[in-house]
Amino acid sequence: MVDLKSQYEKIKGEIDTAIHEVIDSTAFINGPAVQQFQKDLESYLGVKHVIPCGNGTDALQVCMMALGLQPGDEVITTSFTFIATAEVIALLGLTPIVVDVDPDTFNIDPAAIERAITSKTKAVVPVHLFGQCADMDAIMALAEKHNLFVIEDACQAIGADYIFKDGSKKKAGTIAHMGCTSFFPSKNLGCYGDGGAIFTNDDELAKQLRVVVNHGMTVRYYHDYVGVNSRLDSIQAAILKVKLPHLDQYCAARSYAASYYSKAFANNPKIKTPAHFKNSTHVFHQYTLVLDGVDRAGLIEHLGSKGIPAMIYYPVPLHMQKAYLDPRYKEGDFPVTEHLCKHVVSLPMHTELDEEQLALITTSVLEYVNR
Repeated sequence: MVDLKSQYEKIKGEIDTAIHEVIDSTAFINGPAVQQFQKDLESYLGVKHVIPCGNGTDALQVCMMALGLQPGDEVITTSFTFIATAEVIALLGLTPIVVDVDPDTFNIDPAAIERAITSKTKAVVPVHLFGQCADMDAIMALAEKHNLFVIEDACQAIGADYIFKDGSKKKAGTIAHMGCTSFFPSKNLGCYGDGGAIFTNDDELAKQLRVVVNHGMTVRYYHDYVGVNSRLDSIQAAILKVKLPHLDQYCAARSYAASYYSKAFANNPKIKTPAHFKNSTHVFHQYTLVLDGVDRAGLIEHLGSKGIPAMIYYPVPLHMQKAYLDPRYKEGDFPVTEHLCKHVVSLPMHTELDEEQLALITTSVLEYVNR
């Protein structure tokens, strides 16, 4: 699904030098590499504050801790997402409220958000799924109307641009009160281990976020808040610093592969290709098809016989996961999400796909679908 080895080989000299510089310095925690990457990412995103942390899941948790949310407070998110989005809500004793998604973009439906708002609702977590932004104009308007915080889960969409109704642009993750990303190796901007970051333009929130990620310390060994230990280590920061200048090119390569796929599958009645939300660019963390009248398991087996991987993101909706069963929800409550979980399949998507590979993948898919 992702060819990290070939990507590494193209920048091997820079990566190896950066790693050796950290080892030679022995500044393994919060060293100059972390500080420089933080500044570089702030510049790239056009955001005032980047707070590096241990991973994308920590980033979401730290945001909620910094807001001072209390057990029983409700946080609205989507049922079509990776489990981490809801996991941190539950871990903090908050109440995850899930809603359905748009059938075309797979992103959270603003109308469904509004219907779910109650007096206990304190925050919304829109997920910029598979590489394009949710409808942030509508979501931020709802937040202002109902006095809610918004935390963008941009773990799959770093590098994407959101285009507002007035024509202005902001990077994914920098639109709401806070945004989060993951630097998991397979992400568009990935390190060689775990890593994450939080973005905000709010000075006070930034101050609180930095306290939370560092054991709740305001002064060394003085702990005024309950915090966590969540750090991006210097070696991972050094790797990310090398890769960041390549991010736009990486996104362009993914976009080219996506265009090839979409052209090959155009007008096939059994295949629905990814739709583009008009207010967002798409950086294609995943390329996900919706199948109609196709045996999905059979297709995956057929592709596997040719050495082609395929994955299902995600096979079970959040509201039907055993750990998150809630008497308020039952099968059938979120028809779009449930349909997607039964019919989506994702094809290989990375920066190193070439014409020969793309031709083999598309031909193999059509060979099975059209039989």
